[in-house]
Amino acid sequence: MKTLIKNRLPLSIFTLALILSVASCNDALDVMPKDRKIPENYFRNENELQMFSNKFYTQLPDEAAIIREGVDHIAKSDMSDELKGTRIIPGSGSGWTWTQLRDINTLLEYSVNCPDRDVRNKYNAVARFFRAYFYFEKVKRFGDVPWYDTQLASNDPELKKPQDSREFIMAKMMEDLDFAIQYLPAQKELYKITKWTALSLKSRVCLFEGTFRKYHELTIEGVGYEYYLEQAVKASEDFINQSGYGLYKGDTKTVYRDLFASLNARGEEIILARNYNKSLGQAHNANFYTLGSTYGRPGLTKRMVNSYLMTDGSRFTDKDGYETYSFAEETKDRDPRLSQTIRTPGYTRIGGTTSLAPDLLTSVTGYQPIKYVMETKYDGPNTESECDLPIFRTAEVYLNLAEAKAELGTLTQGDLDKTIGQLRARVGMPALDMAEANTNPDPYLMDTKTGYPQVKGQNQGVILEIRRERTIELIMEGFRYYDMMRWKEGKTFESDYYGIYIPGLGLYDLDGDGKDDVYFYKGSQPTIPAGVLGRKVDEETFLSNGESGYISPYENFVAKWNEERDYLYPIPTDERQLTNGNLKQNPGWNDGLEF
Repeated sequence: MKTLIKNRLPLSIFTLALILSVASCNDALDVMPKDRKIPENYFRNENELQMFSNKFYTQLPDEAAIIREGVDHIAKSDMSDELKGTRIIPGSGSGWTWTQLRDINTLLEYSVNCPDRDVRNKYNAVARFFRAYFYFEKVKRFGDVPWYDTQLASNDPELKKPQDSREFIMAKMMEDLDFAIQYLPAQKELYKITKWTALSLKSRVCLFEGTFRKYHELTIEGVGYEYYLEQAVKASEDFINQSGYGLYKGDTKTVYRDLFASLNARGEEIILARNYNKSLGQAHNANFYTLGSTYGRPGLTKRMVNSYLMTDGSRFTDKDGYETYSFAEETKDRDPRLSQTIRTPGYTRIGGTTSLAPDLLTSVTGYQPIKYVMETKYDGPNTESECDLPIFRTAEVYLNLAEAKAELGTLTQGDLDKTIGQLRARVGMPALDMAEANTNPDPYLMDTKTGYPQVKGQNQGVILEIRRERTIELIMEGFRYYDMMRWKEGKTFESDYYGIYIPGLGLYDLDGDGKDDVYFYKGSQPTIPAGVLGRKVDEETFLSNGESGYISPYENFVAKWNEERDYLYPIPTDERQLTNGNLKQNPGWNDGLEF
């Protein structure tokens, strides 16, 4: 807990961010050089408050957390410890870090040095937004955690306090978010938080908490799950009615792709983005991640691809024999977001003219992602991609509103039309009919292996459809793992992780353009035609039935989920020891410590 110790180091304006990110109890370092400024003499004006608060933005997710997600819907070259059930109790770290919180509380303590009340409120709002964001990440990961809203001295007994209750933490987060909503500027900015970012975060936080409590049947002294869902509705509706944000529109065949393959974030929809620009030393690896044979090799799973509807709104999984369709057959006449999320027949790179089939060398399932992939000049083994990455966007708020109302039982067709209906209309898909969805729930989405078996009740069908929509619309944006946690659907992680169906060994024209793309063989390598990728079965590629079946990326790994343990991460043992056991270990995690 040393990172929570009140910092007494002198502060240089130019090294402020670095110094306040380091904690020390070394007496020699407490000597105050006369040419430095101390906190009591800083935070005096907007420039100083802004300089200090800029570091808070490092909390926001980067490319690794956004693009590289992968649980049941996306397979990669290795199965995560969360899926394999091999997480261990760490000695330290693993998300149990508090430096950012100390920095936030530093600003809140010393902002009184600024005599301008409006400026002070603005940057207090910035700090409180990020404190709510900080605690949201902690609650998602660990459940109950200790609440700290002041700086602490090295001998402060609060350093050894136990966790505060979940309800206490959530109530404090709501206070912070409401303050941020009131005092953050309403002017739109792509790379700075605003009133609208705060409303979006409140919508996200409250939906998570309401559904987590509902599906985990948490009974906590205070308010019930309905309160948080109602707050999610209010925040979402306030955003939709007041913000002026909408959806990015364009050609239905490319609009979804173009939203994410843009150097500058599309400000009509994206509320907050992470700014990438190589001239500023900021870039990421989106192109190389999806195109490199030695990197992630991501691929959507067949379960995920199966969930995309047909262009007429009917269900693909209602078709006879859909399980063994060829790749060209199964991707025909589907929700246009499928062909704007993965390579499908006729796919060409942005700026290119050559049709490209899925590359099994760079995608472990064959359902190869193209989201965020830009022109070839952004390829390469180094960090080359410069497209901005979305942190908050309007589509999520629409989805939050629809889901919260459906879970509360207050959803109407009108609500669906202005949320899910808008998302579908953008890509030319028909609207979602609430009555039809509830009358005829999708068996595939109800199944214990491929769906969400925890969903029950009169709104079962429409909730399933909203989850379908959320998963499709927000794929590769960092939501899936914690969506499954709040829905209490971790057990479905034990399902099969399959890719494209291959009926037998031999040559295959995956995209149906009349030219062979891949040759599956066993034993000695045959003569492989030029331009065709050879894949040796049982060594380079595995098929679910040996010499036929689905491409199986995890031949040596089997997903395993512990319902009594795995929805929360364990508390590091060092922290438990430092607090003499006041910090309680999360259920199901046995660290062997006895206090």
